[in-house]
Amino acid sequence: MTTSTPKKKLILHAFVEPCSGHQSPGLWKHPKDQSTDFNDIDHWIRLAKLLEDAKFHGLFIADVLGGYDIYQGPRNLAPAIKSGAQWPVNEPLSMVPAMAAATKSLGFGVTIATTYEQPYHLARRLSTADHLTKGRVGWNIVTGYLDSAARNLVGKDQPKHDDRYALAEEYIRVMYKLWQSSWRDDAVQLNRKTGIYTDPTLVREINHVGKFYSVPGPHICQPSPQRTPVLLQAGTSKAGKKFSSQHAEAVFVAGHSPSVVAKNISEIRAQAKANGRDPASIKFIALICPILGRTEEEAQKKFEDLEQYGDIDGALALFGGWTGIDLAHYADDQELRHVESNAIRSAVEGWSKASPTVKKWTKHTVAKHITIGGLGATTIGTPEQVADELERWVREADVDGFNIAYAIKPGTFEDVIELLLPELRSRGLFQEEYAIPGGTYRENIRGEAGQKVPSPDHPAARYHWRAGVPAEDAPVPSEAEFEVAEEKPANGNGLKRPLDEEVSTRNGRKSVKVN
Repeated sequence: MTTSTPKKKLILHAFVEPCSGHQSPGLWKHPKDQSTDFNDIDHWIRLAKLLEDAKFHGLFIADVLGGYDIYQGPRNLAPAIKSGAQWPVNEPLSMVPAMAAATKSLGFGVTIATTYEQPYHLARRLSTADHLTKGRVGWNIVTGYLDSAARNLVGKDQPKHDDRYALAEEYIRVMYKLWQSSWRDDAVQLNRKTGIYTDPTLVREINHVGKFYSVPGPHICQPSPQRTPVLLQAGTSKAGKKFSSQHAEAVFVAGHSPSVVAKNISEIRAQAKANGRDPASIKFIALICPILGRTEEEAQKKFEDLEQYGDIDGALALFGGWTGIDLAHYADDQELRHVESNAIRSAVEGWSKASPTVKKWTKHTVAKHITIGGLGATTIGTPEQVADELERWVREADVDGFNIAYAIKPGTFEDVIELLLPELRSRGLFQEEYAIPGGTYRENIRGEAGQKVPSPDHPAARYHWRAGVPAEDAPVPSEAEFEVAEEKPANGNGLKRPLDEEVSTRNGRKSVKVN
């Protein structure tokens, strides 16, 4: 008798940003698109209700803190401003409590950079949101990538890549100390007879003194339902993978095919195991933009209709910000397979394998490719064909779910709900109900009731001051204990060896596939 391995139940998020178009520049012009309503809180409440009714796990909210100013640059924001390419863009955390008030189980992963905000301040903002959402907040940890943001926030261009990750490593430790270690679980007494609101002996300073931060503490908020929000991450450079393997509970990946991301996923899982973590506990979420029709012909016609609204300059502005490459330097009809840039040649080679019918790759061809779904994978077809493609990603790359990018909003999500989810459910690939209705984001991502705080093998758990534990016995991990898989510094200043340039979701590759 043979037994088959049970299929993974997919984790699904809607991928959005508080701007128009997001990954599909120019599509805000489509008569059915509503993404330009992003300033209206009712727009977000309607979206949250739509997704919760369909049992999506969460809303993954992207963010940038500056404009895309590489194309036709330097420091030229005009193409992004004119086309609405992630400009204007609002602050993402502000709308989360309103969406949470209209839902009970939907999670909210919010992108916030470590480079520009003090950890003491961010710890309070995230704890507050976790309280108000009853434990449904996640933090997508990024280090930033736009010089336009850095110039406004720190008065100069970005710190170098390895310095940003060194800062992020210390930053996350400060956050663990504030969230997990400065309050005992039972510190809040609310004892009306004794008049003790919080027992002061059960709140302590963290007294962090490091290379980048000095934070005496204690945390100004009492422990929230999750204590530490669900930790998400997207970098897949050498430094990004090391960071993910230690800290991430979910990793956002993107590429034109499963083969692009499979190696990174395998390496992160292996490093996590070396760090004493269960490698299967890290959930990998791949970017995909599905264009669905009841027939292949209907799906293709829908794609062609969408494609006519794409903005070429907006796409090239996004490409410049994502890659640091200004394609304005190349002639309109220049074949990009033969340019001197290794990065461009590599990208075009990946696209050409996925879309062999394209005879000549020019900057216009690249821009057209980006206008629907950005630099992630775009799949066109029937529900059966798209479901087959999702299963291929799970099988070949070991992903655990998908971030659904939209072409039009909410139309793309409505098509997924009406057409794709019934097919996924018929295959046993997607939940009929939340694993823990009304549960925390972590419980529903992991599918484990009661697992509200980081799991015992996660580094944050080493800081947890549990109820009943005397202060003298409460854990205070040493740096050596925390850095079980860290490399030794290359020199005496505490910095690590030079790291590879970051390759995160913005450097993914796009394919258009009709099955």
